Amino acid sequence: MNRRQALLTAPALLAAPAAFAQAPYPARAVTIIVGYPAGGANDIIARSIGARLAAEYGQPVIIENRAGAGGTLAGGVAARAAPDGYTLFMCGGAHALAPALYKTLPYNLVEDFRALSQAAASGYVLVLHPSVPQRSVAALIAYARANPGKLNFCSSGVGTPLHLSAVLFQQMTNTRMEHVPYQGDSDAIAALLGGTVELGFMSIAAAKVHIEAGRLIALAVTDDIPSPALPSLPTLAASGLAGYRVTTWWGLLAPRNTPDAIAQKLAASAQAAAQVPEVRQRFLDLGLRPVGSDAATFQQFIRSEVAGYARLAQAAGVQPQ
Repeated sequence: MNRRQALLTAPALLAAPAAFAQAPYPARAVTIIVGYPAGGANDIIARSIGARLAAEYGQPVIIENRAGAGGTLAGGVAARAAPDGYTLFMCGGAHALAPALYKTLPYNLVEDFRALSQAAASGYVLVLHPSVPQRSVAALIAYARANPGKLNFCSSGVGTPLHLSAVLFQQMTNTRMEHVPYQGDSDAIAALLGGTVELGFMSIAAAKVHIEAGRLIALAVTDDIPSPALPSLPTLAASGLAGYRVTTWWGLLAPRNTPDAIAQKLAASAQAAAQVPEVRQRFLDLGLRPVGSDAATFQQFIRSEVAGYARLAQAAGVQPQ
């Protein structure tokens, strides 16, 4: 190589790393970490949103299921991931409740992540065993006030959203009912179906088939808007409990220091993905409400959920373990 060739080649060689570093995001596969096994709502939502991101970006989106510790194990892994946009976290309502249940967590949901977009939400449903004669929220409240401690309600465990839904109900109605906790949703709903307890707050997906078969009587949903899965049911807020709202939800997060440009691109893509007709329909088929919120709205929502669950857990006497 002569001197002139060397002088012409050197700038090109020096520019190559810079050009490589500025390759458009994403230049390779993106991973979404899910804190629960395959097949559950968190997993299905992550795969639905991930498929749309893959189609838009032309890069694979890998769903990595890391179950354990109530979903918090995955949260710790995601929080420690490189903040480069290639590792994301499918967060759920349970993660907002976790700070009220655990003394220590491997992450801080508010401080260690930046919100991208809430994908979907769902309320719970207040259901009665058919032997309970009351057929409206107002009638149930009147009976509970007149008979403190006589009604038993089930839940999937102390400190779970189903338990705290009932705690908020009692606070807002000045009633007292007896809590009977079970080990999980299936045991709780079995007790309710068998008449061991009179009422409970249940996930809509688990209760819907029993409501439609007449084995349970549904009074209202806990979201502040009607459920697409049970559109004829009123909300508790519209049934005399103004301001009542307890939901479960799912949304996409990125590690805290993810660059603004990448986070904004991901947020816009995730927001749009939740509004794609086939994604919306899949969510509706699961009894979920499609959301697709912007990043700022989702960030504020997460803060309010963490604070709200902390207040409810304290009112229920739940001690972090």
